[in-house]
Amino acid sequence: MRRSASSPRRLTALGSLVIVGVLSFAACTPTPTPTPTQTTAAPTATPTPTPTGPALVPDGSAEDNLPLFAQVVNTVAATDARAQGRAYIDALVAAGFPKAQMQVTNDLTTVGNPADSIQFSVKWAGECLVGQVGPSTPAPTALVLPLVPGDTCLIGQTRPIDW
Repeated sequence: MRRSASSPRRLTALGSLVIVGVLSFAACTPTPTPTPTQTTAAPTATPTPTPTGPALVPDGSAEDNLPLFAQVVNTVAATDARAQGRAYIDALVAAGFPKAQMQVTNDLTTVGNPADSIQFSVKWAGECLVGQVGPSTPAPTALVLPLVPGDTCLIGQTRPIDW
């Protein structure tokens, strides 16, 4: 069998067409999009908030708890409720002081006028945390004082804390 001279050219041309066709097909085929892999971040520790101010010291002395008592007094004194004894008692209770150990004087005089000052106290570890506010007091006052006769903190008439 005799080969014709055009036969290798036809094979070369045919091979070229096959290569061009394969390349054309490959160019038309969409490139697969890589599937994102999920990564799980290692859990991070949540920072514990640090207290930004004084805290109640349940087993501490009255002196240990004076910073918190004073902060409560100053906070309430800076509000519109600054002349209301109940506002101080409620705020002190919210701060953790025991209501059963508190005393407060009246907000009004016997004739119905606002009191020149109001006092409130917390009996704590054999001593007293005492606060005083009002028009006759230049600034809110918070101090530690000894118990008075009768094992109380305030002298004179106080009002019942019945709320």
